[in-house]
Amino acid sequence: MRLYAAMRNGLFVTDGAGTAAVRLSDHDLECVAATGERVFCGTFDAGLFRSEDGGESFQSVGEETIRESVMSLAIDPTDPDTVWVGTEPSAVYRSTDGGDSWERREGLTDLPSEPNWSFPPRPHTHHVRWIEPDPYDPNHLYVGIEAGALVQTYDAGETWEDKVPTARVDNHSLATHPDAPGKVWSAAGDGYAESENGGETWEYPQEGLDRRYCWSVALAPDDPNTVLLSSATGPRTAHNVDSADSIVSRKRDGEPWEQLDGLPTGEGVTRAVFESGTADGELYAVNNRGLFRTEDAGTTWREVVAEWPTEFERTTARGLAVVDDR
Repeated sequence: MRLYAAMRNGLFVTDGAGTAAVRLSDHDLECVAATGERVFCGTFDAGLFRSEDGGESFQSVGEETIRESVMSLAIDPTDPDTVWVGTEPSAVYRSTDGGDSWERREGLTDLPSEPNWSFPPRPHTHHVRWIEPDPYDPNHLYVGIEAGALVQTYDAGETWEDKVPTARVDNHSLATHPDAPGKVWSAAGDGYAESENGGETWEYPQEGLDRRYCWSVALAPDDPNTVLLSSATGPRTAHNVDSADSIVSRKRDGEPWEQLDGLPTGEGVTRAVFESGTADGELYAVNNRGLFRTEDAGTTWREVVAEWPTEFERTTARGLAVVDDR
C-alpha cells in the first residue's frame, strides 16, 4: 500500500510500513491523484507535476497548455491514461495519454449560472474544486465549482449541463461507488447532500449532523450505505489551525449521523480528507495531526506507521491518494 497525502506545503509519501518522504515542499499543493507508479500533483503556484516512479521524483507537465492554478485531479477508473484537471479560473482539461498532452474542454464557463460563481476569499474568480468520474460511464463527470454550482457532462466535456435547483452550491468533494449505479454524494459548504438518480435531484439527510460546513466525503469500499464525512461550523474552524474545531461523522443506511471519536478531532484539528481503501471497511484519513487508517469503517483508527513531519501540524490537508500494491 502506498499513500500520498497532499498537504498545503508538501506531499507526504509513505508505504505505510515506516518508509516516508516529503516531496514538492517548495510548492503550494492543492490536489493529488495516483494509479500504479504514476502520481499527479496540482499546485496553486506552478501548475501540474507528474511522477512516473511512485513519487520518487516529479517533473512539470502540461505547462504549454494548462496555464492556470491546478485545483483538482481525477483519473478515469476504467482507463488510467485518461486524466482530468480542474483549475482556477474555472476550466477543465483532459489528457488521454497519461499526461503527455492536454486539451481544454471548452464551454464550461458558458453555462447560465456562471455569473453567480465566486470564491469568497478571492471574489473575482472561482475554480473547479472537484471532478468525479462516474464509475459506470467514463464520459459522465460530476464537476463541483467553488463556489456556485455542481455541473455535469455526459460526453467527456464536449458539452456541459448546468446545476439543478436542488443541488448544493458550494461542493467541496464528491463521491461515487462502483456498487451503487446512479448514486452520488456531496460534502459542501452549504451542507451534505446525496442523489440516487445521477444528480437530477438531491436530498439532504442532516439528522445528527450539528456542524454542516462539510469538506470531505468517502464511502466504505464494501458498503455504499456507510458514509464518512468531515465538517466544522464554518471556514475558519475548518481550515485555520488557531481556530480549528472539526469533527468526523458517519451515517449508515436509514440511521442518523453519529460523531466518531477514534480520529483526532476537536480544537486545533483541521478538517480531515478521506479516501476509501480496497478491503472491507478500509478507509484512510489525513489532517494536520497525521495520517490514519480504519478497518471497520471509522469505529476505530490507527496512525499509519510513519513519523508525521512537524511542518504539517499547522497546515491543512489538500488531497489523499491510495494505491494498493499488496
